[in-house]
Amino acid sequence: MAPALIQEVEDDPVPAPAVELTEVEATLRRLLLDVAKYVDSSPSQDGNSQVKLPEELASQPITLRFTGGWVRDKLLGVESHDIDVAINKMTGYQFGLRLKEYLEQPGNLAKYGLEDIASNDKQSAKAGATDKSKTVGGLHKIEANPEKSKHLETTTVRILGLDIDLVNLRKETYSEDSRNPQMEFGTPEEDAMRRDATVNAMFYNVNTQTIEDFTSRGFDDMAAKIIRTPLEPYQTFKDDPLRVLRLIRFASRLGYSIDKEALVAMRDQDIKDALRRKISRERVGVEMEKALRGPDPHEALKLVYSLELYETIFSDPTVELAKHYTPDCEGWELCIDRLRDVLSEETPLAELLVRDKEERFMAYQLAAMVPYRDAPQPSAPPGRKPPPPVAALVAREGVKATNKVSDTVALAVKTQEEVSSLVDQFNERKRRPEKPFEGDDATARDVLGMAIRRWGTSWRSLVMYSFLVDTVSHPESTKAIERNYTSFLQHLQTISVLDAYSLKPLLDGKALAKALNTPPGPWMKDALDVVMAYQLRNPDTTDTDAAIEAVKQKRGELPSALVRHFLKLTIRPLFQKTKPKNVTEAGRKREGEQLPPKLSMQSTSEEETKPWKSSHQTHALSLLKWVVSALHEQTGLIEEVWHLVIPPILSMIDDWEVKYKALGAILSSNILQITPPILLERTGLGEVFEEALVPCLSYLPTITPEDEAIELLDDVYPALLALSRTRYPKNIPKESRRDDAEIERQRTKFLDMILRKGVFYGSEHCGLQYPRLQGVTFRHAVPLLNEIGVESVKHLKYTLPMLNSILSPSFIAMPPETLYSATKAVQAVIVNGWPRMSEHRGEVLKGITMCWINVEGMSDDATEELKRGLKTAIEILRAALKDQADFDEETKVLMDADTRLKCLFKA
Repeated sequence: MAPALIQEVEDDPVPAPAVELTEVEATLRRLLLDVAKYVDSSPSQDGNSQVKLPEELASQPITLRFTGGWVRDKLLGVESHDIDVAINKMTGYQFGLRLKEYLEQPGNLAKYGLEDIASNDKQSAKAGATDKSKTVGGLHKIEANPEKSKHLETTTVRILGLDIDLVNLRKETYSEDSRNPQMEFGTPEEDAMRRDATVNAMFYNVNTQTIEDFTSRGFDDMAAKIIRTPLEPYQTFKDDPLRVLRLIRFASRLGYSIDKEALVAMRDQDIKDALRRKISRERVGVEMEKALRGPDPHEALKLVYSLELYETIFSDPTVELAKHYTPDCEGWELCIDRLRDVLSEETPLAELLVRDKEERFMAYQLAAMVPYRDAPQPSAPPGRKPPPPVAALVAREGVKATNKVSDTVALAVKTQEEVSSLVDQFNERKRRPEKPFEGDDATARDVLGMAIRRWGTSWRSLVMYSFLVDTVSHPESTKAIERNYTSFLQHLQTISVLDAYSLKPLLDGKALAKALNTPPGPWMKDALDVVMAYQLRNPDTTDTDAAIEAVKQKRGELPSALVRHFLKLTIRPLFQKTKPKNVTEAGRKREGEQLPPKLSMQSTSEEETKPWKSSHQTHALSLLKWVVSALHEQTGLIEEVWHLVIPPILSMIDDWEVKYKALGAILSSNILQITPPILLERTGLGEVFEEALVPCLSYLPTITPEDEAIELLDDVYPALLALSRTRYPKNIPKESRRDDAEIERQRTKFLDMILRKGVFYGSEHCGLQYPRLQGVTFRHAVPLLNEIGVESVKHLKYTLPMLNSILSPSFIAMPPETLYSATKAVQAVIVNGWPRMSEHRGEVLKGITMCWINVEGMSDDATEELKRGLKTAIEILRAALKDQADFDEETKVLMDADTRLKCLFKA
């Protein structure tokens, strides 16, 4: 409702209407008169006060009046539980003490249906809460505090469900530079004239039961629905600029028009300056909050706009005026008008976004902040977190909004672009569902539900703010904007995600960490969001145990979603600074010569460059292991996440610590086992894996401790074998550009290289000094020889002497485990080199027979297993030499020479 001009009224004054008290009010009146009579009959000098009593009042009897808002509301037929009681010759505290004294006398409480007086704060808080309460609340004295715009001491007490303020009649004398007046006892006329509006300046005389209108305008102005100051407006506002805001509040609350002369004064720059300078922001905030919580907050903001008071009220007083951002009020009138229309017409927008008085208040509070929509984000001091948006600072400092309101304003500003964009994407998808799109589906239940969870419990207010900002930004499309937001909200209602913020995840963090076999940590929060998104996509899924089992078994939609999430948002950031230089962002081999890393004089700790090794990030490697194992069950995902899972594995192999190299090798082996050969060929990463893994074969003593070398080699050989099988598959994919012969040649060449650089070099390097390491080398030589097959005959001149160097010596006791590994390697040599066994049988027999003789007298479990292995080797040799030599005749000669060999050669 826009401010109206003063209406013409008749000259005849409006007669004072009669006031009918309720039963409770009548009881209160009777009590107060009895106390007044008691005071008059027994005067007391107790109860000091800051206000001096004039001599002419000392001899007068006590006269009591109900003042201000209660009288106005009574005349309007509005029930009020707040009553200000003015006393002509005592302060409120003095009268309150006598009231308490009177009620403490035996029998007096019962006269008014009361039973007790509260003796402590806890009792006082409950006392007098309703008209049925029979306990009188304790007295609370509120001292005068001019710095907080509290100019007179008052005393409050609660009786029969009524909140009573006791205060003396007063007059005020103002100074030029302060709103704080000099307070004195005054006459009823002086008290009425100092009030903010004539309709608030009428009294109900408790003694005479009549309405008193000492301004002579109160009744007339109520009849004409006009807000007018009792005295000249300019001086009234100059004395107390807060009255500007009070008049705005009363006009919007009562539906009255403000007097034209008052409107002119309210626009005056001097008054605006005085309001900014003299009034505490707490008092400004109180008045604005009351106005926005009132029956017509639109009218309150409309008056602020039309009186050009916006910057005076809504600004941050902690910022110099010259440096303060100038709010953009263009279009703000349209904003508040649209909000009024949306709410008053009971639109679907209002139904879904404004469910109660609190959300209605927040809608208008946010509308008040729209002029700051484009204010630049304040910069943060070094090492400090960013300050809130300007609008939130204005709310917090300018009108002293509560933390809840300030936080909602901050969140609304920060999320406005996200909300608006999601609404636009949703409507675009609805209009053109067949059109391809990038990113998330803005109509999907999980996308919208997770958005609401991000926005939190106040999401409705955030959407309302975004709607208002879009309305101001595109005034030519207000109806279309409303349709878009309505469609968006109705879709949220249709898919039942309006309360998504209150949904509980199927799994809690502890259960999820246990299912993933991963230490708890900060990673759980985002992972639980993945679980929640899965729930939103599958609203019928409610079985927690089934969800836990799915994660453990790594099968189904939920594990797939977790794999994507962990790789993209948990693991990848931790490996960002150590990602391999020879791999592109797309997970392909980077072609061309690589530039060396830039030299830096600054020393950087691994805590910074390799956060995945930090003790605070122990979950990273556990999650990576889970992801790789999950990919074994979700093989269809491997190509999708290839570019995310490979770089961390390569970074680990490239690390200087053996334990990370070993883990990287394990993960390489696991991932290569499920990698489609064509994917490895297309990305060119086969060569990258080779360059990373092959150097690990040289991690041997003495530079590398034997235990670490064994750990690493035990993991590297299987990884290289897995690389060979994927890089050079026996079943060639149709898409491959290579033919069978080429792949076969490359496979053999690769395996030959591993045999030479790993097995031959490692065995020669270790000699007899590191028998355990020799055992590891021979153990891994077996699958290599089997993989090479008959082509391994070219290595017989190296393999047999190497094995015999371990099997033959009698001067050193080799561990049975090492000898057994060498024996298994001999078996593999015979099986794969059978075409040439005829010419190499002597050397084979030498190693086997010497080893047998060396251990023949032993009988422990390990030795017995070794002997069985040696006998198996003889049987394999016998089969390989069939039709090539008289094996039995040759072995008979050996048995004749040493009878201990009879058991060995026995068929």
